[in-house]
Amino acid sequence: MSINVYFGRVVKQLRDTRRLSQEALAERADLNRTYLGEVERGVAIPSLATITKIATAFNLSASDLIARSELLLNNEAQTSELASVD
Repeated sequence: MSINVYFGRVVKQLRDTRRLSQEALAERADLNRTYLGEVERGVAIPSLATITKIATAFNLSASDLIARSELLLNNEAQTSELASVD
C-alpha cells in the first residue's frame, strides 16, 4: 500500500478519536468534504498545503501528522514480515 493510504487512515483515526464528522473537519481545514473523504480513503494525494491544513485542524504540526503515517506504515510492514516468517 502507498503512504497515501496510511496518511488517510491516520486522518480518519484522528477524526474519529476527536468525534468529528468529515464535514466538521473539512470546515476546520477549509477543504471540501468530498475531497477530505478521498484523502481518508487514500484516493487523493494531498499537497503539502493540504497536509498542513489538516494538521492545523487537529492542532498538530504537518511533520507530526506525516510521522504518524510513517509509523503506521512501518508497523504494518513489520507485522507482515513477522507473519511471513511463521
